[in-house]
Amino acid sequence: MKGVRVPKDRVGVLIGKEGETKAYIEERAKVRLQIDGEGEVMIDDRNIEDPLMQIKIMDIIRAIGRGFSPEHAFRLFDDDEYFELMDIDEYVGKKPDQLARVRARVIGTNGKTRRLIENLSGVFISVYGDTVGIIGNSVQMPIARSAVDMLLRGSEHATVYKFLERQRSTLRIAEMGFEP
Repeated sequence: MKGVRVPKDRVGVLIGKEGETKAYIEERAKVRLQIDGEGEVMIDDRNIEDPLMQIKIMDIIRAIGRGFSPEHAFRLFDDDEYFELMDIDEYVGKKPDQLARVRARVIGTNGKTRRLIENLSGVFISVYGDTVGIIGNSVQMPIARSAVDMLLRGSEHATVYKFLERQRSTLRIAEMGFEP
């Protein structure tokens, strides 16, 4: 049995309405989840045949715990889909005012910056607490990670948008099935 911790306020999302999210994960991955009210999730993975499924399950639970909807997190069941967590504290330290400022930079006014990164790169992004989570494939992920990294390091929004525009051809080539 392996354990994963999720924030208390995300336990309800992980369980889902009438337990449907938990049931879907258990059925799809052939595992049993034990979730307590404190956010401790125990995974009984004895019936898993695919060793990669263990990693996928832990990433799905972590993604839901870091603010993603279950529907977005379920993208991680697919091959070549990955979850990455970037810690904002590594960029600004533990200063609450700096954390709020940098979080706001990634989100943008009315969510514009986050939406633009998602639309131009094809990933899903969640800013939760002091982390930025990204779900995407092996072509999308490095582009989105670079864009978020640029924002966290203080690059101007216009510079990040131009970077994303320049990367669109790489994404289009990958969508057609060619390696960039």
